[in-house]
Amino acid sequence: QVQLVESGGGLVQPGGSLRLSCAASGSIISINPMGWYRQALGKQRELVALITNSGSTNYADSMKGRFSIFRDIAKNTVYLQMNSLKPEDTAVYYCKGTRRFIDYWGQGTQVTVSS
Repeated sequence: QVQLVESGGGLVQPGGSLRLSCAASGSIISINPMGWYRQALGKQRELVALITNSGSTNYADSMKGRFSIFRDIAKNTVYLQMNSLKPEDTAVYYCKGTRRFIDYWGQGTQVTVSS
């Protein structure tokens, strides 16, 4: 069983930055991959970024250059640094991890980009 807890969401103005955190209940080395997804109101959940246990990363095209996924293995935490935020980035952001072919999701954290 893996528990994932997100934090760091909130209200930010367009052009601003936020850093989301996803804390895992165990070693993140055993969770592969870990990633961030988001779901805007009335839309399907979509991939934001992934990181593998080797440290390789992958981003959705619309996030490349603005978002960065990275991890702190000692803290069992994966982060999502979001810069140059736009109103269309408004969504609930979810952390997901896969271990032994089972997907685990966090409860989500709301990000609202508005002036």
